Amino acid sequence: MFDYDTLKVIWWLLLGTLLIGFAVMDGFDLGAGILLPFIARGDTERRVVINTVGPVWEGNQVWLILGGGAIFAAWPSLYAASFSGFYLAMLLVLAALILRPVGFKFRSKMPGTAWRNTWDWALFIGGAVPTLVFGVAMGNLLEGVPFSFDSEMRATYGFGFFYLLNPFALLCGLVSVAMLTTHGAVYLTVKCEGVLLKRARAISRVAAVAWMVLFSLAGLWLWASHFGVAITGGALPAGEPNPLAKTAVLQSGAWLANYSRWPAAALVPAIGLAAPLLVAWLSGIANRLVVLVISALGIAGVIGTMGVSLFPFLLPSSSHPSSSLTVWDASSSARTLGIMLIAVVIFLPIIVAYTSWVYHVLRGPVTSAYIDSHQDTSY
Repeated sequence: MFDYDTLKVIWWLLLGTLLIGFAVMDGFDLGAGILLPFIARGDTERRVVINTVGPVWEGNQVWLILGGGAIFAAWPSLYAASFSGFYLAMLLVLAALILRPVGFKFRSKMPGTAWRNTWDWALFIGGAVPTLVFGVAMGNLLEGVPFSFDSEMRATYGFGFFYLLNPFALLCGLVSVAMLTTHGAVYLTVKCEGVLLKRARAISRVAAVAWMVLFSLAGLWLWASHFGVAITGGALPAGEPNPLAKTAVLQSGAWLANYSRWPAAALVPAIGLAAPLLVAWLSGIANRLVVLVISALGIAGVIGTMGVSLFPFLLPSSSHPSSSLTVWDASSSARTLGIMLIAVVIFLPIIVAYTSWVYHVLRGPVTSAYIDSHQDTSY
């Protein structure tokens, strides 16, 4: 149905869609976890916050699994290189994510204040650490990471865990934290009432402004920096995947070249900038679900900016640019991509359908009265 090069682009778009799906769907419960110790006062209010995400957070993790599975199957070289190079960062994320189910399940098992406060902070860590690390990882992709392949495609890495925590990457991590904190606060305005609604609305405004300012600073830093890799020769779209068949060089401003090549692509970062401004302005004025949709569009704009800026690169190398992995040379075979595309066409609508049904069933706010009357069945 599609030629090999088109399949590669389709899977690049699908990977971006899955990452956006994860950031939007799992992002609000990560954001709610970040806000939990600060927005809620007293045990009942904290239980309200927890129960806004408790019934759905596990289903939202499907998008993370789909994204990881897509990288494994569609981009095996990317999976191998990134999961090996970012191994300690991945372990940190997994350790933090493990705190989430434990916190949700154990928190209400005992009534003691110290016990419950401990698990509240565990849920905070489970939300804040993955959010920060994912943003740091995106920053390192824009900078490029020092790695190379030998003639047998064995990777050598010239960096450790603390190398990844450089100033630009940490700024991108703060963008991620502000973005998902905003998204979590907007979600809580939809699911809460009374004083929690007012606090969530106030926090969403502040966090949205921080998101816009930090995203602008990251863009200016990127514009003023020397970051970028450009392909100078070798196999581009055509041919079988072989990351070592091309030549590439470091080139200042290369990440901005796609916006000159495709001027309409500038709409993507514009959405990432405009959405938090609209969230801050419309919070308390517009319909709360509309504001949540705008927040989701802003997340799509930020992640889309990453994709547009890097294309066709997936994992740039700052030490050996010719070893960088691209859409053209890191993919699986045409047959694999074709079979997987058929599976996506069948199963992705099913996932969207049952997710929509779950949210329809669970629509409406969570109230203190509900928690008080369902002490044994609520989180």
